[in-house]
Amino acid sequence: MPNWPSGQATANILKVGIAKEFGLDADVQEIGTLNAFVGLENGTVDIHPEVWRPNLDDVIKKFVTDKGVVVLSKRGVAAWQGICATPSAVEKGLQTIDDLSDPEKTKILDTDGDGKGEMWIGAPTWSSTGIERVRANTYGYAKNLTLVEAEEEVAMAGLDAAVATNQPMVFACYAPHFIFDLHKIARIKEPPHDAGKWKLVSAADPLWISKSTASTAWSAAEFHIAYSKTFEKKHANIAAFLEKVDFSPEEVTAMSYALEVERQTPSDYAKKWVADNANRVDGWAKQ
Repeated sequence: MPNWPSGQATANILKVGIAKEFGLDADVQEIGTLNAFVGLENGTVDIHPEVWRPNLDDVIKKFVTDKGVVVLSKRGVAAWQGICATPSAVEKGLQTIDDLSDPEKTKILDTDGDGKGEMWIGAPTWSSTGIERVRANTYGYAKNLTLVEAEEEVAMAGLDAAVATNQPMVFACYAPHFIFDLHKIARIKEPPHDAGKWKLVSAADPLWISKSTASTAWSAAEFHIAYSKTFEKKHANIAAFLEKVDFSPEEVTAMSYALEVERQTPSDYAKKWVADNANRVDGWAKQ
């Protein structure tokens, strides 16, 4: 189970669904994605519910393509990533990626009184967080903004407070996500994705962030369920079940809203979701 809301909901939905359809009890453990892939290889992890691309393409190449120890489900959920701004940040001139490199404009993001604005770029364990740091370095706004890494729950509480008090805020964002239902958030405009302007060194290199460059928007994103090859051999029926799981972006948004805004526990949410979608879950299990 990853440490973001939709991944927590999905992990528990899979747990409840597998128990319902196959009579097997799964343990849900919160593990960072890179450690989870190591676990998928060594047998301590069987399933990862939400593997993002292109963020983890380097890891996918290593474990799926080269080693052949992990299977990535064929079905994915469409997603996107970028940088967002609150209405007050947009009103005060932060609308494009070039605006973020102007210290006169970004000083309105200062919340700690040091004269320099802050920007949340993701949780410490997310692969996207390092890539956002690369983007900040390449675009140039790393020079005049303090790049903050913190758990998403902390950042979203900060976003709620910023919107409530009309405090300008700029932050890394992704969809599907509940914040777009909750607040009027705008995307910061960037040049369209150009693969030729993205040069990411493998995260296995300790200096990968300083060696990498990325000066356009993210490419289109998607996320998939992953499971170990060993698990597939042992439980081919459950692997086939995982291949049929077909969440929509709207459902994933609803998951994150239920957990983060309504404060439902992942376990309780999953039990209700599976009960409400019993016929659909039965369909996933049919061979």
